[in-house]
Amino acid sequence: MSMGILMGPVGLLFIVLGFVTFAILFERKVIGWMQARIGPNRVGPWGMLQTVADILKLLIKEDTIPSKADHPLFKWAPVIAFVPSFAVLAVIPFTDQWVFADLGVGLLYYIAVSSITTIGMLAGGWASNNKYALLGALRSVAQMISYEIPLIMSVVGVILSAQTLNLTKIVEAQEDLWFIVPQFLGFIVFFIASLAELNRTPFDLPEAESELVAGYHVEYSGFRFAFFMLAEYVYVFAMASLTTVLFLGGWKPVFGLDLVPPILWFSLKFLLVVFSLFWIRATLPRIRMDQLMQLGWKLLLPLALLNIFLSAVLKEVFPGVY
Repeated sequence: MSMGILMGPVGLLFIVLGFVTFAILFERKVIGWMQARIGPNRVGPWGMLQTVADILKLLIKEDTIPSKADHPLFKWAPVIAFVPSFAVLAVIPFTDQWVFADLGVGLLYYIAVSSITTIGMLAGGWASNNKYALLGALRSVAQMISYEIPLIMSVVGVILSAQTLNLTKIVEAQEDLWFIVPQFLGFIVFFIASLAELNRTPFDLPEAESELVAGYHVEYSGFRFAFFMLAEYVYVFAMASLTTVLFLGGWKPVFGLDLVPPILWFSLKFLLVVFSLFWIRATLPRIRMDQLMQLGWKLLLPLALLNIFLSAVLKEVFPGVY
């Protein structure tokens, strides 16, 4: 029985690791194509083994720890940053039959657990005993906290429409109409805030090499740095999955084409969101820190509040539709 319980999470871990390996290569290929460059093309046929080579390089690279660093915290910080990124996947319903923990408060669980990663980033910067790493960690925490607020408030409209925090029931509530239609304003706020939460361009200030020498993880190397990088791409997997569940109908078919397996519909919508993230990185430049904070507090937060107000009004006026 215990082996059966472990098979699901272990299988999902391999799927996620496979996605990360493919996503890094795919991102570099897509950006190269969009910017009229070749992209990786040296290791393996068509450069397909470039990510594998990069992973091997990180695993065999010398693991250095600053002599005056807080050694226990320095070692644990990457783990604290990575574990929540995988733990949140427990409540994601990939189909109506494939969800590891169908919690009644699944959305609340996702939001609560994902915020723990902020502690790992702060701990890594502080434990490094490096002023640049500490400044990078503080800036990263400010960004993460600032954008968590509009991110959370943007999904309140979805909760009002579905009348539940259970992610499976949120998908079922989109049987006739995906929430991206009535909750389009909330979707825009959610998508922009999620870019900042993922540290993706144009909000990749935590890793602004030209300003802070790579930010909070500047003192990390080898497999410890790989943990920070892995956490970022696992969150891409998790956030794209959550976007699919909340706004794109999850595994629900398009135009009633239910001949296709539900997991395939989920995968197609999921890959569309992932491709959008890569597309934005190839298109937009990095913004300044003051622009980032103003966007979060002065624009996204008021828009999220407006979306809650409109959702409540429309829910009252058109109860059958919303």
